[in-house]
Amino acid sequence: MIPATAPGSPVISAWSAVSPWGMGRAAFTAGLTSGRSAVAPLDPDEWDVPFDGAALVPDFDVRTVLGRKGTRSMDRISGMAVSAVGRLLTDDSGERLGGVGERTGLALGTSMGSAQSMMDFTRDSLTSARPYLVDPARFPNTVMNCAAGQSAIWHRLRGPNATLAGGRATGLLSLRFALRLCGAGRAPAMLCGAVEEFSRARAWLEWHARRATAGTEEAASGGAPGDRVLGEGAAMWLLERPEDAAAHGRRTLATPLGLEFGFARDGGEVRPALAACVRRLLDGTGVDAGSVTAVAGSQPRGSCEGEAERAALQEVFEVRRPPDIGCPEAFGDTCAASAAFQITSVLALAGASTLDGPVLVTSAEPDGVVGAALLHLPGDGTAAG
Repeated sequence: MIPATAPGSPVISAWSAVSPWGMGRAAFTAGLTSGRSAVAPLDPDEWDVPFDGAALVPDFDVRTVLGRKGTRSMDRISGMAVSAVGRLLTDDSGERLGGVGERTGLALGTSMGSAQSMMDFTRDSLTSARPYLVDPARFPNTVMNCAAGQSAIWHRLRGPNATLAGGRATGLLSLRFALRLCGAGRAPAMLCGAVEEFSRARAWLEWHARRATAGTEEAASGGAPGDRVLGEGAAMWLLERPEDAAAHGRRTLATPLGLEFGFARDGGEVRPALAACVRRLLDGTGVDAGSVTAVAGSQPRGSCEGEAERAALQEVFEVRRPPDIGCPEAFGDTCAASAAFQITSVLALAGASTLDGPVLVTSAEPDGVVGAALLHLPGDGTAAG
């Protein structure tokens, strides 16, 4: 854990998002603060999936957004990652951010890369004419780190490049990885975040997973009560030393005070694992539970995991539990990008001057990683994105 008092501790100084509310910071902030849901019905002629609705990035087409050059074989998940990184690296005048050069690194979270690209390539290898004439240009899409590699190549980032996967807590893991690299001097700045795509393959994988755990009728209707519809998008932020940010006219939007992680083997372990995680985080950062101003939880109300997450927080905070900003209900289940969107929601609300002080971000799921991060917001209106 990197203490907040350490000289030169990295801070978040910029962010962007490609979300079901649209492209960029303004669209994300407007959607979040409006309280409207990003979920919309799916066109059955376009999507052969077992769900009626989803939270999709509106009208997203890789070639339309990025142009035709270099995008012939780029898949959806790589296109969203490249777009989010590009918007993060571009200032309001359309120029590249000052001080973010070739030595900048990238830590990108994902669930498995593109399940659709993997399945399509495998199917082609079995059904195409001999000698199995697959398109070799599409082979890179089948590996998990394709989106991170494409983003680095497209935007000339030659610093450390890493892909991380850890369930819904992946965004927290990418933040910790970037903090360690910056703190060790491996990169002067890091871009970090996560990306997830909606696809036919992902929808069917999710449907079968829900059917195995919730029963056939619930799975056919989308899952158990409280399950979110699937969503997609990419959320990214810039991590750098505060003096470097100030030198290029950027202000501190949030200071990561620390992160902690645990593991829940099943739903019954979510509460104790997360409660222990949050206690370690508060003790390690020296932040009193009573000073936490808000929580960005990972689960919607009504779900079993959500009840366990809220019970863990109630256990830790006892008398006064901070209000939850309620971001999970708004843009669907973005899987590996969930925690990244939670952090981005905190930054967006801070920019709208509705949050300040220490804010807790939590992530919990059964059979997986639980985690928590503590961000300190300046509270002076300087976090506007």
